[in-house]
Formats: sequence, C-alpha cells, structure tokens
Amino acid sequence: MANEKGQILLYQTPDGESRIEVRLQDETVWLNLDQMAELFQRNKSTISRHIKNVFEEGELQKEMVVANFATTSQHGAIEGKTQTHEVEYYNLDMIISVGGTHKKLLLVRPSHQRTDIKEDKDMNHDLSIRL
Repeated sequence: MANEKGQILLYQTPDGESRIEVRLQDETVWLNLDQMAELFQRNKSTISRHIKNVFEEGELQKEMVVANFATTSQHGAIEGKTQTHEVEYYNLDMIISVGGTHKKLLLVRPSHQRTDIKEDKDMNHDLSIRL
C-alpha cells in the first residue's frame, strides 16, 4: 500500500450509539479490528472469526485487503509519553464481506464508481460510506 497520508473522517452510526474514526487512503476506507467491532456492534472475536473465514474460503486475498498503519497511543506505564506501533487495517472490500452478514450496507461513491447495495434482511441498520 502507498505510504502517503490519508484523511480521517468521523462516522456516526444512524442510531447515534457509535462514533468511529474512518481512515480514507488509497481510494478506499480502512478500519481496524476494534473499529469494525464497534461499527457492527459485535465483539472482536466475532469479527476476527469472520475475517479468518473470508481468507480461508479464498473470498479475498490478505495482501490485497490488509495494510499496516502506524498508530500512536498513550504509553501505558509512563504518563505523558506516547508510543507508536503498527496496527492491521482492513479495506472496504473486507468491511463489506464482514458487514454483509450483519447489516444492510449502502455504499455511496461518485457516480462513475457506484457500488451495489448489499442487504441482510435480518438487520435493520444502514451504513453509508461516501468516498
């Protein structure tokens, strides 16, 4: 993946329960495991299991949908100090694959890049992502 800096946008779920920082880079959306768990309101182990299944079934290739981004966080033992570490992020293709089992996804892109709507009739939430 290109190492140019991307944009960070704030996404709020339609019910207002969750607010998630969404990374836009290399013409796609990127979320880490914690963010996908928050977005789909599931625990991390459930999301991780879905991701594992996507790779095992050959639906997506890891090298195409996973990128490591440096993330800065507060140092746990030293007050006022930060630390940087690499975190795996998953692109929109993976978000759709995982989310397709949980929610109705509405993906809004410029008209020359329209994406079909994926729907799971058992769920009643919408996710709109504008690129």
